Amino acid sequence: MAVLASPAFAQSIGPETGRPLPRYESLRFAEVNLRKGAGEDYPIAWVYNLYGLPVQIVQEFMDWRRVRDHDGTTGWIHKSQLGTARTALVRDEIAELHEDADTEAKVIARVEPGVALRLEACDLDWCRAEVKGYGGWVPKTGLWGVDADEAFEDD
Repeated sequence: MAVLASPAFAQSIGPETGRPLPRYESLRFAEVNLRKGAGEDYPIAWVYNLYGLPVQIVQEFMDWRRVRDHDGTTGWIHKSQLGTARTALVRDEIAELHEDADTEAKVIARVEPGVALRLEACDLDWCRAEVKGYGGWVPKTGLWGVDADEAFEDD
């Protein structure tokens, strides 16, 4: 995935991966444990049950990643449970997928809050996204998992 413009990501570099912090990744499985510390000996604080849920990586420690979710909850997830596929969560209102990046363009699908979309590209205002076989453009303002000043295109 090529990042075209992303000043928000240039804050620091993860010591384990050499990748920018913070950054967004997504859950690789339908069930993922969020732990209170960086290790399997730490208690499970939360169990996520949404494949593709976006999380923000804010810290790295060996094979563990400290993440923040859309509600602001933080904890640790093993790197094997995370993937680099870009996704975004529909926030508080129904999101409309449009045929083109224009509010006047034909609406292809309406997506309920809490649904994770697979992101293919984003510019400063819109993201090209896919969910359950429907693809189109969605305004970035209704999404969590992509920064307002971030633009990218899938490789």
